[in-house]
Formats: sequence, structure tokens, C-alpha cells
Amino acid sequence: MESLAASFIGMGLAAAGLAGSGIGLGYMFGKAIEAFARQPGAESQLSKYVWIGAAFVEAIALYGLVIAFIVMGKGG
Repeated sequence: MESLAASFIGMGLAAAGLAGSGIGLGYMFGKAIEAFARQPGAESQLSKYVWIGAAFVEAIALYGLVIAFIVMGKGG
């Protein structure tokens, strides 16, 4: 396989983490809204954990994007 084709495959696989991050964020915030609806008094306690979790998920998405850019630079 050509190195350029392999680099495109690597970029696509690294960028697949971005889709997983979007799915994870949607699921996490959906469940958080369900939890807030069930127990409105716990919203102040749960919301900080939701935002910390969102930051971690976004960080993983950014790592995938950086890896995709690194692979793009090496493949040319």
C-alpha cells in the first residue's frame, strides 16, 4: 500500500474519535438532563461532575484531532 493511502486511512481512523466524542457528549448530557428532572435538588451537585466529564471527553476529541494532523503531516 502506498504511504499516502496509508496516511489517509490513519487520518480517518484518528478522526473517528471525534464521532465517538460527539456520541458520548450527547449521551452524557441526555442522562444528566434525566437526572436533573428526577431530582432537581441534586442539580448543583451533579452539574459540576457533568462539566468535568464534558471537559475530559472534549480533551480526548482534541487528542484525536491532533493525531490526525500529525499523521497528515508525516504522510506527504
